[in-house]
Amino acid sequence: MTTPGTVALVTGAGSGMGLETARLLARDGVAVALVGRRQEALAAAADKIRAEGGVALALAADITSADDVARALDRVRAELGPVDVLVNNAGSASSVLNPQWLPHEEWRQVLDVNLTAVFRLTQAVLPDMLARNTGTIVTVSSLAAVNPNLLGGAAYGAAKAGVRNFMTFLHNTFRNQGLRAITVLPGETDTPILDNRARPPAAEERSDMVRPEDVAEAIRLAVALPQRVVLQEIVVAPTRQRDVSADLETSRWAGAPAAATSQA
Repeated sequence: MTTPGTVALVTGAGSGMGLETARLLARDGVAVALVGRRQEALAAAADKIRAEGGVALALAADITSADDVARALDRVRAELGPVDVLVNNAGSASSVLNPQWLPHEEWRQVLDVNLTAVFRLTQAVLPDMLARNTGTIVTVSSLAAVNPNLLGGAAYGAAKAGVRNFMTFLHNTFRNQGLRAITVLPGETDTPILDNRARPPAAEERSDMVRPEDVAEAIRLAVALPQRVVLQEIVVAPTRQRDVSADLETSRWAGAPAAATSQA
């Protein structure tokens, strides 16, 4: 539940779902700490929030770095106060989707951002939340956790399933100590990350997709409800299901060696 003085930390807050979530929370009177890789984008996002009357702090940090996470949390505590709401939104996908060709380094990087960083940030905010017997942790997973395929790729699906499991663990373990652990599972969402796909969807295909503000509204609802209520898992999916067969076939061969593609 958001009350005056509530502090939220949102990762991946420079654009897309993270930015829209931070803006909605700020409109509810939450002081928001915007965390991401690009200081320029974060500063612009913070300026937008302040122009709308909100309180925002822009913090460039690598969430896969323990030192960066510790420094960011120290600044948030010093300038805004302890974190009441953590929104784990930052995400990363590999360029190679098929495990036959997936480099180990890409696998590690995707799990570091989507899974290990969520654990690291959660571990950092848990002491304050448990000491006060209240807190909310929201993690943006994906429907790839439920139905993994070549659209997201092997590493992405595994990481998003892992983080869903971790959030359920938090729910089962700490709910009676006042912690709300919430997983949001979006379907295909029209964000710039789609431009990096093996087959970027065309504009007309994106028109029926979920939009960043739709996911942000779901997160805001989960946070704004009274602390006695937890929306443990929220699916945000497009009403219309598009044909992704061409996408899957293209994704199958992304990053494949020349010898493999010549035999296809």
